[in-house]
Amino acid sequence: MTSTMTECADMTGVLTASVVRNILKTGAGVHLRASPVFTEASRRLRLYTEPADFGSAMDLSDMRKTYRGDEECFEEDHLVSLDPIKQFGDWFDRAAKCPEIGEPNAMCVATATRDGRPSARMVLLKGYSHDGFRFFTNYESRKGTELESNPHACLMFYWEPLNRQVRIEGCVERVPHQSSCDYFHSRPKSSQIAAAVSRQSSAVPDRQYLRQKNAELEEKFKDGPVPMPDYWGGYVVKPHTIEFWQGQTNRLHDRIVFTRPAGAEAEPGPMQRRAEAGWVYQRLAP
Repeated sequence: MTSTMTECADMTGVLTASVVRNILKTGAGVHLRASPVFTEASRRLRLYTEPADFGSAMDLSDMRKTYRGDEECFEEDHLVSLDPIKQFGDWFDRAAKCPEIGEPNAMCVATATRDGRPSARMVLLKGYSHDGFRFFTNYESRKGTELESNPHACLMFYWEPLNRQVRIEGCVERVPHQSSCDYFHSRPKSSQIAAAVSRQSSAVPDRQYLRQKNAELEEKFKDGPVPMPDYWGGYVVKPHTIEFWQGQTNRLHDRIVFTRPAGAEAEPGPMQRRAEAGWVYQRLAP
């Protein structure tokens, strides 16, 4: 083995792509193919050809983690309820009690324009019931304008320490004005002022502009209530699909999905089972 190759192996534990390529171009490559260092380098290194000006390519193919074993799989008889809202409540409670999960109510909200261009962002769930899943935002924000033209959304909760996620799809409606007012005035006053300051998703010159506006409203409302802006309020996602996913190390992940048929008296389809409250459920391939 050449001294250069030994030094590279000692310093990094594997060979860089450029070193391996240079070795293979020389006669030394024939003798080094069977060496432990070269074998390990070949195992861990993915050689590929990229354009000359694409020097920041990252190969993440070896990034993976261990989930659950088959003995901890999520079977149909592990459902605490055939009502998916109650089943969500069980998983949510477990996530809320997990010390490694800082915000169990954090969820990704995906929306789309009328012509199908998607966008997504993280939002906090502020309540759920059989009526749906509630969150609050600026109606003039990007998600707000998309929901006005295309009132459908997908919510995604991912609780990584539990190897679980829940995906919820449904149509979206604004919550009643009074409900938005009640929630708005239950928030810390600083959050109420921030909602009045920020015309969410609109361009601003710099952060100092926001600081100045915030200071002005703090002074204006220091002795009185902050009125809820007419462009702020809540939405409720009324679900027609709720999927419960649990990760498996062998990638045969568990997926049990509940759907609400359009007709209340519709018969379950192939491989579907009747659940509660007009829902049906089935297992999906991972």
